[in-house]
Amino acid sequence: MTYHDHAKSWFLAQLKPNCVHIADRNLKQQGFQTFLPMEEGSQNRKGRFIPSLRPVFPGYVFVSFVSFGNEPAIVPFDIVNQLMLRCDNDGKMLPPKLLKSGDEVRITSGPFVDFVATIDNIRPDQRVWVLMEIMGGQTRVAVKVDQLQTV
Repeated sequence: MTYHDHAKSWFLAQLKPNCVHIADRNLKQQGFQTFLPMEEGSQNRKGRFIPSLRPVFPGYVFVSFVSFGNEPAIVPFDIVNQLMLRCDNDGKMLPPKLLKSGDEVRITSGPFVDFVATIDNIRPDQRVWVLMEIMGGQTRVAVKVDQLQTV
């Protein structure tokens, strides 16, 4: 079964901090279908930026199930559907495809992680030149397209 088999109702479950992977595994073991969209990022470990996957919505997982009693708030189908279309079958967010000059983007990995920038130029080799404000001045930096997420 893939994430794109989605003729169901989806609900949003709030989880304890830093327990999203344990909860996701436990829900699947109990027979629930879950959807946990992930995005590429990086962690700073001893001055080195190490690539990592992190939840797009920390502390939450989408769950498809039938509820009796305490009725959870249903998530509009279009929201979950649009998220699923932006993810591969493992729930990893796909890189943005239609970037153009002038678009606002957030850098998702590397030394400028979480900086918001404006696309200046896109080269055929998937290098993207972005402009960002650093220490009061505008700086032009080259990044890979898979390091960007539209804002």
